Amino acid sequence: MIDSNELRKGVTFELDGNLYKVLDYHHNKPGRGNATIRIKARNLLTGANIEKTFSSGDRIQDIRLDYHHVQFLYSDGELFHFMDNETYEQPAISVEAIGESASYLTEGLDVKLTFYDGKAIDIELPTSVELEVVEAGIAVRGDTATGVTKKVKTQTGLDVQVPNFVEQGDVIKVDTRTGEYLTRV
Repeated sequence: MIDSNELRKGVTFELDGNLYKVLDYHHNKPGRGNATIRIKARNLLTGANIEKTFSSGDRIQDIRLDYHHVQFLYSDGELFHFMDNETYEQPAISVEAIGESASYLTEGLDVKLTFYDGKAIDIELPTSVELEVVEAGIAVRGDTATGVTKKVKTQTGLDVQVPNFVEQGDVIKVDTRTGEYLTRV
């Protein structure tokens, strides 16, 4: 059991028989009374998001997780398939569990897979990935004091705002935490 004050971004816990991962948290200490901890969490089994408020001192069931470094192989539409770098086993994880992270997965990408009771439930992406631009629109000239940007589509279907000089066929580096363009490779 952990105290509700220990809930931080990335912490995984069990509540009402479901596993949740904290996406965002806010600690509020009013002048009088107990502090409240408001969290936004994702259900690791269904992919649904919830918002929950805890009082300071509430006890929450923490869980034991295992992590394996794996390589992304392919997606068949319902499952994403990976290969363990040490044992060569091929675990799979559902589309709902991966969520928005699917936009950053390319064949051969190394990620960290989270297991609970022998079942893959979540992935952790590297901080940046390299994606190829497959569609590049034409930038509209406007306020050039801040630089001209345009929207491009990558090989995974992710839309990214990039500088005007990025063209179709270029490989760009994208931050997986924010989805923003970092540099051209």
